[in-house]
Amino acid sequence: MEVMEYVSIGLKIIVGLSILNVWLLQPKKATKWRGGNATTIKEEFKVYGLSETFCYVIGFLKVSLALMLLASIKFEGLTLISSLGLATLLLGSIIMHLKVKDELFKSFPAFLFIAMNLVIASLAY
Repeated sequence: MEVMEYVSIGLKIIVGLSILNVWLLQPKKATKWRGGNATTIKEEFKVYGLSETFCYVIGFLKVSLALMLLASIKFEGLTLISSLGLATLLLGSIIMHLKVKDELFKSFPAFLFIAMNLVIASLAY
């Protein structure tokens, strides 16, 4: 196995587990990254002017794509759709932070994970 394959696997694990952590283990935990003054994911979507239903849709998509990204370690064909799908959703996160005029640092995790997903996608081919 080449070094870049290890890099790709490492990034897939970091991104996949981080997304699962945010959406499954810590959705009700306050963090400094949440939009506006929100303390939960549902509150964050309200700050952005988005519905609770939309929160569930995005959550489903992010969890599904994170699981696919982890599965892509074994099934390489899942890499592009999962990494580019997550990058797209994370771009939406940055747009929402800008919409509500959050401080730029709140967008840092989304920016970092977009970069990681683009590296993963570029290493796939």
